[in-house]
Amino acid sequence: MDAQGRGRADNIDPADQWVLNPDTGEYELRLGRSAPQSAVPGPRGSASRAAGAAGAVRARTQAPERQAPQSSEQLAEQLPGPRRRRGVPEEPPNRRGRRPVRKSKAKKVLLWTGGTMAFVLVGTAGAAYLYLEHLNGNITSLSDDGASTGGFSKDKAINLLLIGTDKRTGSGNEGYGDSGSVGHADTTILLHVSKDRTNATALSIPRDLMVDIPDCQTEQEDGSTKVIPGTRNARFNTSLGQDGRTPSCTMRTVTELTGVTPDNFMVADFNAVKTLTTAVGGVEVCLAKDIDDPDSHLKLPKGTHVIEGEQALAYVRTRHSVGFGGDLSRIDIQQQFLSSLMRKLKSNDTLTSPGKMIGLAEAGTKALTVDRQLKSIDKLKDLGLELGKLNTENLTFATVPVVDNPAEKVKATVVLNESTAPTVFQMIRDDVSFTEVKQQAQASKDAAAAAAAARLKGPQSAASEVRVQVMNGGAPAGSAQETLTWLQNTKGITKSENAGNAPAPLGTTTLEYAPDQAPQARKLAAVMGLSGAALKPGRSVQNAQGLPTMTLTLGKDFKGAGVSLTTPTKVPDSVQKSTADKVKCAK
Repeated sequence: MDAQGRGRADNIDPADQWVLNPDTGEYELRLGRSAPQSAVPGPRGSASRAAGAAGAVRARTQAPERQAPQSSEQLAEQLPGPRRRRGVPEEPPNRRGRRPVRKSKAKKVLLWTGGTMAFVLVGTAGAAYLYLEHLNGNITSLSDDGASTGGFSKDKAINLLLIGTDKRTGSGNEGYGDSGSVGHADTTILLHVSKDRTNATALSIPRDLMVDIPDCQTEQEDGSTKVIPGTRNARFNTSLGQDGRTPSCTMRTVTELTGVTPDNFMVADFNAVKTLTTAVGGVEVCLAKDIDDPDSHLKLPKGTHVIEGEQALAYVRTRHSVGFGGDLSRIDIQQQFLSSLMRKLKSNDTLTSPGKMIGLAEAGTKALTVDRQLKSIDKLKDLGLELGKLNTENLTFATVPVVDNPAEKVKATVVLNESTAPTVFQMIRDDVSFTEVKQQAQASKDAAAAAAAARLKGPQSAASEVRVQVMNGGAPAGSAQETLTWLQNTKGITKSENAGNAPAPLGTTTLEYAPDQAPQARKLAAVMGLSGAALKPGRSVQNAQGLPTMTLTLGKDFKGAGVSLTTPTKVPDSVQKSTADKVKCAK
């Protein structure tokens, strides 16, 4: 990327603006009078900010030649490691009278973009305040319309909704499929990052999955709001673009489908793949067979290739030449591509290159459309620092389990695999890793976990012998009666009664029982799908007939009568998954 594209003139490389200060032994940013400054672009469509930025540039060019906008220590916290100016010899090691040059810390910013999905680990974005303001001006934002949690938190698990649209805007993109597309949710990933930041799951949602799209309140261009009616049994990709739907509608659809409310969204079009892969210097991919796809314009022989720009876009758009030739096969090749991109972006070759960092910052911020909670480079940086803690071996790519739509003779859409999809969704809701992480493996071996598991082992009473009172301790209204009816009419636990509301709400459902009622407790746990941790040995109470009875208190985690409350610890074997550290060849 040339200097003109970065708001600098005269073909000046920003890396060459760093000059060695012989008094401190450190590199400092020097902005001389001899280097004329062009106006830094402001936010798209905002003339006032552009004017403000131009005024700030004029003020800076009038400053003394050796004055830097920030101290070298402040800049070191923002920029990749120092780089020698052309013609300046490298400082010899341990030279007397000179302090060693300290390596600056490369803070990682995770910019999630991509015409087919979005995720990029990049280092610091810029040198000075004006450049950061320039990057802020690159970012486009939209309202989340109340569909999100209100934004990610540093002390909680993070759920990001990453959307790649099929809108054909941009040079050279009109040749891909429907040139008149309004921009549907062509590729969607729900990225879950664990609370302890040890693992993450990138769950792809097929565009042809049949779902119920709920009513969606959206903010209009004039600031007014409009409720767009929902659609039952519709393709997932129509949750965006169709009938004027915005990303907040896709958010609501994902929540309806998975039970997970996203914290933030990020959207990008086709140009993101082209610009990001070019900025990073290409991404290595592997093909198990030759590909010649006239639809995506991709023609590559089998083997390993480094692709970027137009060729990279063609790669992630191809589907007829890989797998079974459908959208699920394309999801698989996209996941392989993203794994390779992640490895490239976390490599020293990228993180220690100021030129690549600046190019990625420009490309990433221009490619993004985010919700307003992320409308700043500082907020993106904070998000990046959280996501940058991940190790690629603990980032799992998976796809929502689906089966062919049984209602169709000619198979064109898919529906949820009801035997495995609920487990996948629950693991994400309960922050369970899809990979083996040392911290979690150790936790499963501690004394508390072992004791909880032991409570489920042993003989169980017959259903007719189980005596229990049901109380509502934070579950939705009517849950106690619903559960009582289900236990009596469906499970044969007739010695049960509704005891009303609990004295105080509980976060999780519990079953308290006396020691001699352990067999009854184990039977009810099996029927209800309770974990060993939900069983609380204690004392029994007396029911209306004066007989000892257990107490089942339905907490805030209660999901309905007959819905298991046991958190799964393993992904079903039938669910295909891969980790970002593994190299795979597209078949």
